[in-house]
Amino acid sequence: MKKLLTIFCLIIGVYLFLHINNYWIVTTEHVYKSDQVPKSFDGFRITQVSDLHDAVFGDNQDKLVKKVQATNPDVIFITGDVIDSNRYDLQQSMAAVKQFVELADVYYVIGNHEVATNQVSEIYDAMQKIGVHILPNTSHILERGGDKINIIGIEDPLNGDETQTMLNTAMAEADPSLLKLLLAHRPEKFYTYVVNEMDLVFSGHAHGGQVRLPFVGGLIAPGQGFLPTYTAGLYEEDKTTMAVSRGLGNSTVPFRIFNLPEIVVVELKSK
Repeated sequence: MKKLLTIFCLIIGVYLFLHINNYWIVTTEHVYKSDQVPKSFDGFRITQVSDLHDAVFGDNQDKLVKKVQATNPDVIFITGDVIDSNRYDLQQSMAAVKQFVELADVYYVIGNHEVATNQVSEIYDAMQKIGVHILPNTSHILERGGDKINIIGIEDPLNGDETQTMLNTAMAEADPSLLKLLLAHRPEKFYTYVVNEMDLVFSGHAHGGQVRLPFVGGLIAPGQGFLPTYTAGLYEEDKTTMAVSRGLGNSTVPFRIFNLPEIVVVELKSK
């Protein structure tokens, strides 16, 4: 009887551990300070949502939406894989996005899972109908208090185009003298972002390394393999800073280990 009770408690403990690791959303805040940040954008808050993968956080995504609302966003960036190609359910995936647009302007780029569904046009149409700004290898000038910055987006290279080619297309409409914020799903393309002198990049895709080990970091990530370099947090090289989100959902691997779902907030500060 004692052995059965021990086994039962162990099963319950493992279930709770896995449940918490998959559904306990945390918010990570960063500050990006640069003389490229205009005075009118000092204190501007960017909330990044990435890699939802059709995950559900409460009834009608209420837990996720409340978490995003609590960040007091001036703008929301969605950096791909809102849907999951293994269980494509566009309406379910859009439930949270429909509420995000009521909180702030939303900008969106696709990830590899959108491309894998072969339904990119349908996804773009659905996003635009609810007021999301889509960025398919293009840029947008955002104005605030008389100042301007670039918001640039590129699609996922799974669509067959090189990252550099997509950046060339996107930058054709940008003002190179202004702060350049880039939404790009894949962090492993960091070198390309650096040589193109992007100022601040928002990426996801790595799922935090899926399993995070103390003093080691992420264990494995798509596009990077074992012990990946770019899994979570800020990375800096030359003038480029990249914020990598651990994301929210899962795909092929159903569990996160020591790797809580994450919303990222970056607050701009002018020097």
